[in-house]
Amino acid sequence: MPQKITTSKKSGFTQSAIVALIGRPNVGKSTLFNRITKSRKAIVDPTPGVTRDRQYDRVDWDQSTFILVDTGGIEAEDKPAEARDIMAGNIREQTLQAVAQADVVLFLMDGRAGVTPTDFDVTKLLRKTDKPVYYVVNKIDGEEMEPNLLPPFYELGVEQLWPISAEHGHGVRSLLDDLVAALPAHEESPLQPADSIRIAFFGRPNVGKSSLINRVLGEERMVVSDIPGTTRDSIDTLLTVNNKNYLLIDTAGIRRRGKVKEKLEKFSIIKALGALERCDLALILISAEEGVTEQDTKVIGYTQEQGRACILVVNKWDLVKGDPKVQKKIKAELEMATQFVGFAPVLTLSALNGKGTQKLLPTIASVYEQFCKSFPTNRLNRILQKAVESHPPALHRGRRIKLLYTTQITSRPPTFAIVANYPKEIHFSYHRYLVNTFRKELELDKTPIKIVFRERKRRKMNF
Repeated sequence: MPQKITTSKKSGFTQSAIVALIGRPNVGKSTLFNRITKSRKAIVDPTPGVTRDRQYDRVDWDQSTFILVDTGGIEAEDKPAEARDIMAGNIREQTLQAVAQADVVLFLMDGRAGVTPTDFDVTKLLRKTDKPVYYVVNKIDGEEMEPNLLPPFYELGVEQLWPISAEHGHGVRSLLDDLVAALPAHEESPLQPADSIRIAFFGRPNVGKSSLINRVLGEERMVVSDIPGTTRDSIDTLLTVNNKNYLLIDTAGIRRRGKVKEKLEKFSIIKALGALERCDLALILISAEEGVTEQDTKVIGYTQEQGRACILVVNKWDLVKGDPKVQKKIKAELEMATQFVGFAPVLTLSALNGKGTQKLLPTIASVYEQFCKSFPTNRLNRILQKAVESHPPALHRGRRIKLLYTTQITSRPPTFAIVANYPKEIHFSYHRYLVNTFRKELELDKTPIKIVFRERKRRKMNF
């Protein structure tokens, strides 16, 4: 059996802190979210097949980075006495979920509406946590309004209030300055080799994530050490096989819509965001019993938004053994639902009996190799020239769009910049054509790749 080594409680590697934004409906959470993240009010994910309103975003402020999550409104207005216990239970459940997943909590209240019984209930719950909590009073448009609107909120008994206007920006800079000062510091663990392939396992509860990890560890008979991760309840496991280091990151199960309350559904996804930040490659486990679901495609969309390599793993394949029609149906449905990640390898296996699991590590190594590849500029420019000659871009207002040259600007995933005279006018279909061409010519059939267009810098004439 693999040897396990006890380690100190240090993080596996750096990841951004999670800041949860909680509060009643209509207190201005979305407005504050959009101001802090500098985003539009209804941002839709451009990833094909995963259209959704954004519920989180990365924020960079004063050399610090965190993930801001809009947790949705705490549903509690003035209710009849007989409904108070039910509503109190909902408030408690929603608030405790937000606090449990976050490193820091922003509790937003409405300065114009005044302090409410719900604000008292939530404050009482927040006092029980040892995490930093910022009590923010919104809709205070300037300092002159503070003497009239702020005093009632001191009845909550909190030490400090942060008056802001999410709409106009008053006080937001001061709030962020104080917030980043309270973000937890993540230390690097010397136990994680720098060349580790970081693999996060995603999937719904009972899909077999932990069983697959245990199967891989048990069969390989290599040295293993447990490294506490930076998430609150996961242990990262380091596996070394044939001089290759694999860091296996287990994640909480992504719950299915309909089996949980919709307002709590996002918390199970929030839990996976940290793992996405920390991994190079995501393994999406799908049950052969249930097939691919909307929630699976949503998680796959998150991986592509973060630019991660991806492998689709259909587990419990033993349950459909001997039934070719069912097997064919599962594969067809999976292919249809995941067309936007057509490069992702698909593996069928059984974590229970181990059949097919021997393909996992070789596939991971192959995907990771492509994920990290770099290419010389002259080769890339030859590919670009050939692509343009075979299929020139369309005209823009009667003028030819010129793609001048290209270079690779980063790997993990391979990302290429193409300099053009009218980069904003290049049609998405031509963008897709170039991606497909580069993928074929560079033999990058198992990794995401990115192409960005940049405008040619024009020389200024001095007279």
